[in-house]
Amino acid sequence: MRIVIPGGSGQVGTILARSFHREGHDVVVLSRQPQLRPWRVVQWDGATVGAWQREIDGADVVVNMAGRSVNCRYNAANRREILQSRVQSTRVVGEAIARAQRPPPVWLQASTATIYSHRYDAANDEWSGALGGDESNAPSSWRFSIEVARAWERAFDEAATTNTRKVTLRSAMTLSPDAGGVFDTLLGLVRRGLGGSAGNGRQFMSWIHYEDFVAAVRWLIERSDIDGIVNIASPHPLPNAEFMRVLRDAYGVPFGLPARKWMLAIGAAFMRTETELVLKSRRVVPRRLIEYGFRFKFPNWADAARDLCHQWKTTRGISASAA
Repeated sequence: MRIVIPGGSGQVGTILARSFHREGHDVVVLSRQPQLRPWRVVQWDGATVGAWQREIDGADVVVNMAGRSVNCRYNAANRREILQSRVQSTRVVGEAIARAQRPPPVWLQASTATIYSHRYDAANDEWSGALGGDESNAPSSWRFSIEVARAWERAFDEAATTNTRKVTLRSAMTLSPDAGGVFDTLLGLVRRGLGGSAGNGRQFMSWIHYEDFVAAVRWLIERSDIDGIVNIASPHPLPNAEFMRVLRDAYGVPFGLPARKWMLAIGAAFMRTETELVLKSRRVVPRRLIEYGFRFKFPNWADAARDLCHQWKTTRGISASAA
């Protein structure tokens, strides 16, 4: 297959590109910056149709992962770039598909599980999940992420691509042993003795092992009977305190210093990021994947954490007994 991945130079896009390339597919990443990769990288600006459109015409799959990282301070300039990078890239991919003489049969579009409400009482699935933005127990500053997610999905829904099946990927955090990723960051806290609970530790963490993420994307490509919104997450989200305890156990660290809300606020300001990324309760379950028969390799965090710790050590030449 020819698989085109706009925005495929980020962490999750690279995971997809690497996996599909190893399987022998013709992978094309659309990126703002030229890169030397085993797969083809074609330059685009993420805002206008250009020569890159030729890669879309005749492709078998488009997986749009484009969008500026949200791991930053939400000042006015960053907010504008976060929103525009998602909406503009989605619109221009839709325009390229609409113009194609041979449009791709399927377009998978990145979205985020952050679109759901901050809650502890029940899980959010695709049918009964409550969208966020109006919670009385969440800071008003968190509404920005919801607004971005809604605008992102709206741009996708409005794309006039009648001959292309469209799937919205509401993804939880994708965990891999790659340097600089979410798991690498969390494990870094654990290794430094800082991997305790964040805030009150009650907030749910939705996650997915990167191998299951890739498998789910591959499965959705093959399932021509599925379109619309699909939650891409493990079926078993955990409260933050339990999630971090399991990660400490997997790596072999007995204790982790907890971080109170005021400590997180100071740390977030120092690291140029936002506390929402760790304090919002993301309790998301993949009802449609389960109902249609998708089988997770790592449905439980304990197994996933042990595997990721093992891979993390192996890729860095650390012995299994080393901490």
